[in-house]
Amino acid sequence: MCGICGKFNFDPEKKVSPRLVKAMADMIQHRGPDDEGFFVSGPVGLGFRRLSIIDLQTGHQPLSNEDGSVWIVFNGEIYNYLELRTFLQSKGHVFKTQTDTEVIVHLYEEMGEKCVEQLRGMFAFAIWNGREKTLFLARDRVGIKPLYYWLSDRSLIFASEIKALLADPEVESELAPEMIDRFLAFYYVPGEETLLRNIFKLAPGSCMVVRDGKAQIKEY
Repeated sequence: MCGICGKFNFDPEKKVSPRLVKAMADMIQHRGPDDEGFFVSGPVGLGFRRLSIIDLQTGHQPLSNEDGSVWIVFNGEIYNYLELRTFLQSKGHVFKTQTDTEVIVHLYEEMGEKCVEQLRGMFAFAIWNGREKTLFLARDRVGIKPLYYWLSDRSLIFASEIKALLADPEVESELAPEMIDRFLAFYYVPGEETLLRNIFKLAPGSCMVVRDGKAQIKEY
């Protein structure tokens, strides 16, 4: 199953607290009891809880490219990762693990945001591009893997479950009463909204690019 979380402060001088990222990851420990990992660098922090399935020895996350300029946290499974791995090796990419996670990293290096169009599987992931100072989030076409977020004029906070978002004091847990009837009618909240105001789901088949304090969501 696995779980991901993270925060991106738009003010480059405002550092993300490693303690906060750890607290967020602890809230979703049940999603990944086998391992945990963190990447914190200035205004960005990524957290991960792992359920080990592929490459049990070297599949630790967050995982980076060769020079550490691109980092990923990933929840899911890529069905065509071996095919993509062969393609990427032919382009000169060097792999250090056998994971499908690393395939996404190098595919992003090769194709940028269009990498998501080549993926076949169930997934939710976040990629931090340290050179361009951008955060890239994506969710699979069917929406099998969850991805929630809180967006303000100060930061973007994301996680596999809402409870991890609420570990950040910046996130307000205000009930959205107009969503209750939808939940009672369908036993879930359809669309991108949730039972809490200003906490949203990234829609299936969508990705988000956060750059220069602005977030753009688009379908792929």
